[in-house]
Amino acid sequence: MENILFTAASIMAVFMGVGAIIVRQKAAKRPLTMKKILIPPVMMSTGALMYVFPYFRLTPVEIGESVIMGAVFSILLVLTTRYEEKDSALYVKQSRLFPLILVTLLALRIILKSILSMSISPGEIGGMFFLLAFVMIVIWRLSMYIHLRAFKKQQISSF
Repeated sequence: MENILFTAASIMAVFMGVGAIIVRQKAAKRPLTMKKILIPPVMMSTGALMYVFPYFRLTPVEIGESVIMGAVFSILLVLTTRYEEKDSALYVKQSRLFPLILVTLLALRIILKSILSMSISPGEIGGMFFLLAFVMIVIWRLSMYIHLRAFKKQQISSF
């Protein structure tokens, strides 16, 4: 039964990864705004309600591991995100590396999940990967905010 759940979760993760690639490609066609930066982490934060249930709660060590890994993985996203100015607006430039990075992170997630499932409950693994992804997204979006703010400051000073 656990193998079936693991396989189903892995397949679902692949579909979500493909969906993320498609969404990012479409988003690159529209200018970067504060709303576009804030909505994903705010909406994702509702997933933290899982921690209300003891099944998903993490130990301090698991929290630390998840936060550190999320920060490390976010570095890939921050370093590979490029920006371009068009029509007095800032755009996130489509990266050819983004799909590759996402697929690599997905494969790493599946490998880590299979290794961790030997010693950690599925609920804790879910909680850890949620926290990892949330930290990764928040750091990446914070980087986008910094770039957008600098761009707007540059526009104001050039007038």
